[in-house]
Amino acid sequence: MTDTRSPIDPETLRERALDALTTARDRTALLTTCVDERDLMAQHSPLMSPLVWDLAHIGNQEELWLLRTVAGREAIRPEIDGIYDAFEHPRAERPSLPLLPPDEARRYAAEVRGRALDVLESTPFEGRRLTEAGFAFGMIAQHEQQHDETMLITHQLRTGPQALTAPDPEPAPPYTGPTEVLVPGGPFTMGTSTEPWSLDNERPAHQRLVPAFHIDALPVTSAAYQAFIEDGGYSDERWWTPQGWAHIRTHGIEAPLFWHREGGQWLRRRFGVTEVVPPDEPVLHVCWYEADAYARWAGRRLPTETEWEKAARHDPVTGRSRRYPWGDADPTPEHANLGQRHLRPAPVGSYPAGASPLGVRQLIGDVWEWTASDFLPYPGFTAFPYKEYSEVFFGPEYKVLRGGSFAVDPVACRGTFRNWDYPIRRQIFSGFRTARDA
Repeated sequence: MTDTRSPIDPETLRERALDALTTARDRTALLTTCVDERDLMAQHSPLMSPLVWDLAHIGNQEELWLLRTVAGREAIRPEIDGIYDAFEHPRAERPSLPLLPPDEARRYAAEVRGRALDVLESTPFEGRRLTEAGFAFGMIAQHEQQHDETMLITHQLRTGPQALTAPDPEPAPPYTGPTEVLVPGGPFTMGTSTEPWSLDNERPAHQRLVPAFHIDALPVTSAAYQAFIEDGGYSDERWWTPQGWAHIRTHGIEAPLFWHREGGQWLRRRFGVTEVVPPDEPVLHVCWYEADAYARWAGRRLPTETEWEKAARHDPVTGRSRRYPWGDADPTPEHANLGQRHLRPAPVGSYPAGASPLGVRQLIGDVWEWTASDFLPYPGFTAFPYKEYSEVFFGPEYKVLRGGSFAVDPVACRGTFRNWDYPIRRQIFSGFRTARDA
């Protein structure tokens, strides 16, 4: 069904871009000022860059796209382009590069931002695809927020005392609804051709015919996952793909990342604090293989990416696809756990205002949700504005995650947003829910 929403006027988009850029920079500052220079320069895991690399990379990408490409200005620091090219140097090698020290990286990012705001003020939002509806500015705000999420993962991986704090989510009243929801079969519109700042892999909107299926009304909880562990799930080859079984045996994996057993109970380390694993939170820090094995053990399966999006966006009454499960309005704190307001998922059953038309909850925020699907292009996909954002990652090596997490800002989260990663990844803020055929 065609999207009939009215286009947003350019000045509203300009204000939105300014707010998104400012929010991202405030978060970047928080993540890079709560630890000392030694922590900023250190590599806390070979899976991640030093925090100071992310800081200067954020500024470098902003310079490349907003100052050089949009405004056509001369380069400020052309000699550092290669150092901060994510495709030129794997993360494990980045500590050996001649990185800008923290103070210099901050000055560079601040100088770029000052000039970028001048460009934002003077750039027409029409007549050029890159700047249509402020796309380039939205893309850069999303890029910075994605690196802020990456830096938050680095904070979770670092050892030492707690550096970040945030209030816990409000306790949720006991959930009394159904455990699963039937999503009727039929066509629905997947993807988008109208969301102004959607990225190339979300486009274009297209019809999908989906057979009826059941999907969990809530994400799988830590308590439910503990039942899988206690039943010998990690030692029973029946539940695992051959690749998943080989992976957990090779690496001695017996529980989600950051969990350990002590005194007859499961504990976890969360941003420098050791605590009892909360039974009613969505399980966190599991890889695709673990999610898939749990689903098989439970007699179910992971939803496909198409099923996930239909459950999240399709309105069976009107036949149209919404921007978010609750409608077209931007997220608020009543809808979802987003934006690093909290440093943990909310208990399952939270955010009833964020439920989908069929009553599925917490599809947006809390934990990224693994799906059964490989990361592939949609019919009619066109790489824009560069092939390295999505196209080079298409293929069976990567699995799709949907819905965002507590670490994702609303500017980089919507019903069509697609994330992807290797099926072995567990340091990300990932969980899942399960499905079954109708």
